[in-house]
Amino acid sequence: SFAAFVRVLLEAFGGLKPNWTGMILALCLLSVVLGNLVAIVQTNVKRMLAYSSIAHAGYALIGLVVAGWLGTEEGVSARGISSLMVYLAIYSFMTFGAFTLVAVLRKGGLEGEELNDFTGLAKRHKGGAFLMMVFMVSLAGIPPTAGFIGKFYVFMAAVNAGLAWLALIGLLFAAVSAFYYLRVVMVMYMRDPSSDQELNTQLAFSPSVSVVLACAVAGVVLLGIFPGPLVSVADLSTLIIK
Repeated sequence: SFAAFVRVLLEAFGGLKPNWTGMILALCLLSVVLGNLVAIVQTNVKRMLAYSSIAHAGYALIGLVVAGWLGTEEGVSARGISSLMVYLAIYSFMTFGAFTLVAVLRKGGLEGEELNDFTGLAKRHKGGAFLMMVFMVSLAGIPPTAGFIGKFYVFMAAVNAGLAWLALIGLLFAAVSAFYYLRVVMVMYMRDPSSDQELNTQLAFSPSVSVVLACAVAGVVLLGIFPGPLVSVADLSTLIIK
């Protein structure tokens, strides 16, 4: 759907780039700033992920801003679209895996959504804690995960388009996001679980959930180490969208 939106903008309204690029830029900045600032104060992990998804939409929009920026060369414009596609593909792996883990965490038969529900998870379920750590680190954009690759491509697209200031803003708020993502990791690995948590909290992975999580973590790890194939597909997609 996002690809269709991009295609409509570039094909049907390509002649109006000066008009809609400013609106996309404003939406991009608003999403990055508000998404991160609201996410950082959340103690409910599911809400934190939901609000941070607004910020990630803003990062992806950087690619669209590059594509529509007045005076941008065709090759640089195409790289903006490509970086957007790369970011969306990578984000789908990260967020789907993280939300799936939150959904299967149980505490006394209830969903464990609060940050405290993850306390000492590494001592109660090493596999679940490790997977959550991978997703959080990737969402924070830390190498060598796919999240780093996604941010690298959109930020470099902005720099190449002469929008280094936009990349700098994105980088600044990416650092802000690292705080609340790594806070989950800290709680899982550096705090001891209470006796109630040790007795009542468990992660039950059904076969279907195991497959979903395996695919998600494989995407996060492999695309972080070998991003070439995804980038090539994204570059080819620009020929269809343009």
